[in-house]
Amino acid sequence: MARRADTRPRHQQIAASLRASIMSGDLAPGERLPTTQQLMERYEVTGQTVQRTLQVLKKEGFVFGRAGVGVFVRAEAPLAIQVASYLAPPLGDGAHPWMSRAGQRGQQGAAKLLAVMRVEPPKQVEEALGTDPGEEVVLRHQVLLLDDEPVELVWNYYPLHIADGTPLERRTRIRGGSPALLTGLGYPPREHVDRVCVRLATPEEFKALELPDDVPVLRTLRTVYSDDALPVEVSILVKGGHRYELVYQSTIG
Repeated sequence: MARRADTRPRHQQIAASLRASIMSGDLAPGERLPTTQQLMERYEVTGQTVQRTLQVLKKEGFVFGRAGVGVFVRAEAPLAIQVASYLAPPLGDGAHPWMSRAGQRGQQGAAKLLAVMRVEPPKQVEEALGTDPGEEVVLRHQVLLLDDEPVELVWNYYPLHIADGTPLERRTRIRGGSPALLTGLGYPPREHVDRVCVRLATPEEFKALELPDDVPVLRTLRTVYSDDALPVEVSILVKGGHRYELVYQSTIG
């Protein structure tokens, strides 16, 4: 069976190769890229094709130029997100892990609440929460920011028997995030199941996350369970695929 040829424009093919080298660490943060002439020779292309390649990577935030010096790999590596790290509530009166981890990287993390309302949930959320068709749940929709740049969209859904009359229904920030509040309500998060897929962004996601062209998103459907395997929160998380690495850790034996 014949293999399918890569029909993408040549500059996109080269950008994909350089992008992979950056994400793997072969091109380290702060490292200078080969010169235009070197890239022309390596990939057997014109200078115009090289410039189009670099424009793609600059727009995606992988590289930046210094006038008269060259083009360099961005200073920060892709954000490594350990998927279980947001389950536990912060200690004491601490900040939500999203904020504290951003601070550890020397960045400013923030969450902007976009909407709080009762809705009929999407089918996947309905099934995960075990609610009846047409039954309303509470939705908290927000965007997460790093240094004032939008990096993740979040839709959090809660069954009414948990959220009714609680701060989950109020358009206000929840100190420590939902894990802390759920714990205080008697529903401590015990485990979660993630379903992750990669797809192109919807128009809403593309605009809200200010994505470069043709960048896929990571879409996570997360179901959080409390005691007795009771589903207490279902989240849809959407982030630009060029900004994140997901880290899964488990113990063997």
